[in-house]
Amino acid sequence: MKVDFVAELRWRGMIHDVSPGTGEQLQKEMTTAYVGIDPTADSLHIGHLVSIMMLKHFQLAGHKPIALVGGATGMIGDPSGKSQERNLLDEAALRHNQECLKNQLARFLDFDSGQPNQAEMVNNYDWMKEMSFLAFIRDIGKHITVNYMMSKDSVKKRLSSDSGTGMSFTEFTYQLVQGYDFLHLFQHKNCRLQMGGSDQWGNITTGTELIRRKLGHEAEAFAITCPLITKADGGKFGKTETGNIWLDPKKTSAYAFYQFWLNCSDEDAAKYIKIFTLLDQETIENLIETHRSQPHLRNLQRTLAAEVTQMVHSADALRMAEDASQILFGKATTEMLHDLDEQTFLDIFEGVPRFSISRSLLHEEVDLVELLSTHTQIFSSKGETRRSLKENAVSVNKQKVAENDRVGTDILLNEKYILIQKGKKNYYLIIAE
Repeated sequence: MKVDFVAELRWRGMIHDVSPGTGEQLQKEMTTAYVGIDPTADSLHIGHLVSIMMLKHFQLAGHKPIALVGGATGMIGDPSGKSQERNLLDEAALRHNQECLKNQLARFLDFDSGQPNQAEMVNNYDWMKEMSFLAFIRDIGKHITVNYMMSKDSVKKRLSSDSGTGMSFTEFTYQLVQGYDFLHLFQHKNCRLQMGGSDQWGNITTGTELIRRKLGHEAEAFAITCPLITKADGGKFGKTETGNIWLDPKKTSAYAFYQFWLNCSDEDAAKYIKIFTLLDQETIENLIETHRSQPHLRNLQRTLAAEVTQMVHSADALRMAEDASQILFGKATTEMLHDLDEQTFLDIFEGVPRFSISRSLLHEEVDLVELLSTHTQIFSSKGETRRSLKENAVSVNKQKVAENDRVGTDILLNEKYILIQKGKKNYYLIIAE
């Protein structure tokens, strides 16, 4: 039995608007759909994950997904939901970003199996770069009226904003360029459906209207949008104090990624687990029900964090993130610390007091009492240091140490760090430079 894609998205809370006839089209035959992705960075972030999961479910339902990298539109800027124009990129940067994004998307979509519904990646720069301005206004612009374009909410908001920046002609034409993308894919890839966030409804329906006016009423095109993801406390989804949560582990470590989901509120976790995992409805409902009776165990958050981290990164990355999460709670070993990469190590101990020493100090080994008092002031005096060491209250890299111990370069973590623990909860980082 064919999976009902619209019904699947609906129970997951991933439908905001759907144009008439979409469900019937998807039940009738294998259909091609696309989602546009902004290529202004060389990594996707979790704000993209909703659209990616829509494509993932679409392919699992037997349909063909297209990821459209907006190389041409990335050179323009989309006014939807934005108060200012964005920075524009050159072609070399766009091509680099495109390759990086495809590598990330390959963790979600099948690009290589040779199946009829194998995913594709396209770049609208490839069909826009040769088109002249005169050709565009002759062949595309004449089909859509200014009145129609002005009626879009994204345009109205920018024109009525108090910022005084107004809206450039370049941005105003964005919906026409995006509409032409849909027309091009309709004609060359038999793409009948465009999907995106609810803020894209105006741009998407410009495309369906352009197809109808250019090719006639029998040329049916469809639209689906998902709600913009919000947090229960009103904060912006996917944003932290340090910025975006990226899918690239060089920008956001797997540990920090895992922690983001682990720290979700109960309300958000119940919503996110439907959107960002492939778990079925019965499993999710049971998880939510169990969580209500035992919220202190945070099994809902743990399952969400594990599922998304493994899908975006890998099973190995998940294991490391889970191990790293235990380090601050006293369940770590020295070996676990040595296994951490530098970025994860720094993420775990972000905000911990830090002291710098000269690396040369460790070449011939330094007396531990001297290191912790004279060279770093972790303890206020040698006497306090000795008392704590006698009480077995000090650990170096998660190993208990004694008063007469000495420290050398062999204990450095990532060739640079020494982790000092005083009591159960007080951590200090020594950086040898």
